Amino acid sequence: MKILLERGDFLKALSHAQGVVEKRTAVPILANVLLEAKDDRLTVTSTDLELAVVEVVGANVETEGRLTVSAHMLFDIVRKLPDGAQISLSHDVEKGRLTITAGRGKYELATLSADEFPRVSVGELPHHLKLDAKQLQRLLERTRFAMSVEEAHYTLNGIHLSFQKGDGDAGAVHAAATDTHRLAHSQISVPLSLEATPGIILSRKTVTELQKLLSDASGEVDLSLSDTQVSCAFGDVKLVSRLVDGTFPDYQGAIPQNNVNRLSLSATPFLKALDRVATLCEEKNKGVRLSLQNDRLTLVASGRDAGAADEEMEVVYDGAPLEVGFNVTYLMDVARQTGEGELIFEFSDTLSPTLVRDAQDASTLYVLMPLRV
Repeated sequence: MKILLERGDFLKALSHAQGVVEKRTAVPILANVLLEAKDDRLTVTSTDLELAVVEVVGANVETEGRLTVSAHMLFDIVRKLPDGAQISLSHDVEKGRLTITAGRGKYELATLSADEFPRVSVGELPHHLKLDAKQLQRLLERTRFAMSVEEAHYTLNGIHLSFQKGDGDAGAVHAAATDTHRLAHSQISVPLSLEATPGIILSRKTVTELQKLLSDASGEVDLSLSDTQVSCAFGDVKLVSRLVDGTFPDYQGAIPQNNVNRLSLSATPFLKALDRVATLCEEKNKGVRLSLQNDRLTLVASGRDAGAADEEMEVVYDGAPLEVGFNVTYLMDVARQTGEGELIFEFSDTLSPTLVRDAQDASTLYVLMPLRV
């Protein structure tokens, strides 16, 4: 293999591969990235056997070829080259070496045979739909922070996507994530011609890598899926992932319907106040108490040894006097999602789930379980 290509596009493809490739693996080939040069393009493939990303980069191909090389070493070399550099890749099959040349720099890396690289296998994917790339990115961003990190709750270690058919071609894609202490739910309206599309669970790693890919994407995403696998294709990138095998809980029943005590406040001042009082929250449960009365909110935090903090805010509150505690990190996560907008809290009592809405985004809601503080 001998090719010439521009640093920028190659670096982007290698950076996408970094999140897929395992840094520590008992299978050496899984630490490598597969490079395939053919027809004036270089195809870059990375996989951990559960998730694979395939990306095409334009190149001047003098000699076609296939090889695998350390993904992290190649990325580090290309990353440190100057912007706009023209990179030459030349493979000596007999020596098992890839030579990277740019300007006056020359680097050699050991290679492994491309025949040893796992084949990216895509089964039959009978369900297909198209989504706007930025809408899909926002859908994942609005919910991903609520994914569980506990391995015992493996079906909660990701985002659940479900597809609702409406009249005609109308439909919606729903995204939900929960760690049992909080729930994030968002949806987007899309044309849906599918009658029996299964709900799916995207793994945490799949969500993370898809988010990275979508940050550079525009236009439409071709989403194809089965009961066990999903494929997302857009531009010169294709992501294929195995789905989490299991049943996501029926989260709809956890969304409060009749909370009558209503609080409205600006998210940014609320986030800043939370950040200040969080300094003195109890380390174990990170609890902060919200005290509500007469359009006044008082945030109260205390640590066993560190001291205590309270801060007042002017808010709009319609309800009976109430004191309720929450994990301060959960409150801050919700406030960050809202940005400069307005948050609406709907409370029932001190111990019941609280519904939180973004006043500017009717398609998104959050549910928080209170703490005893």
